[in-house]
Amino acid sequence: MNKKLIVGNWKMNGSLAANEALIQAVRAGLPAQAACDVAVAVPSPYLAQVQGLVAGSGIDVAAQDVSQQEVGAYTGEVAASMLRDFGVRYVLVGHSERRQLHGESDTAVAEKAQRALAAGLTPIVCVGETLAEREAGQTEAVVRRQLAAVIHLNGRCISEVVVAYEPVWAIGTGRTATPAQAQDVHAALRAQLAAASTHASAMRLLYGGSMNAANAAQLLAEQDIDGGLVGGASLKAPDFLSIIAAAQ
Repeated sequence: MNKKLIVGNWKMNGSLAANEALIQAVRAGLPAQAACDVAVAVPSPYLAQVQGLVAGSGIDVAAQDVSQQEVGAYTGEVAASMLRDFGVRYVLVGHSERRQLHGESDTAVAEKAQRALAAGLTPIVCVGETLAEREAGQTEAVVRRQLAAVIHLNGRCISEVVVAYEPVWAIGTGRTATPAQAQDVHAALRAQLAAASTHASAMRLLYGGSMNAANAAQLLAEQDIDGGLVGGASLKAPDFLSIIAAAQ
């Protein structure tokens, strides 16, 4: 059985003072031996601060994005090697907000995953369908297409990737896929990974899409849901700690 992974995605939220208060509260509430792995994905300007705040806590640092490029004249971009300098363990790639608001293609997401892997980081590859795609019965086709691009480019290294299924229609809307709906997609993704890697059963598949303190236990009880990519609830220490506690 996979050790579960709970990742808090702060998105574009935080301040020096708020970050310190949040991390201190989470640290204070964590059990001495947490049964799951925990990470926080923070805005790039705060990577150094949060790296210091989580030192010795067992909480890992994640970045919210990474450049497709290795180095050079790419103003505003952040290279994987730079993230590694700040002790980053994970990096989100292909979050639906990046795909929608910044037009990131499946190929771009695959290239970002490749850069992360080359730098020794673990990419958390996000896949998910819109409401229109779900209503048209295209959910599985969409997520398989998104994941296929990453598998194609990263080949045998795919076993080093974490996959996060986040139905776009359930992100920040308060709507959540039912545990059965989420499990169906996770099972399809697991089968797709199994065709590409002998390590698919050990890969971690996270659910992201309005996971909160009230629904986390039910979602995490499903066979192929190995953790959560948590948005708004990760900004409230009691809620985030409750989700971590549910990941036993």
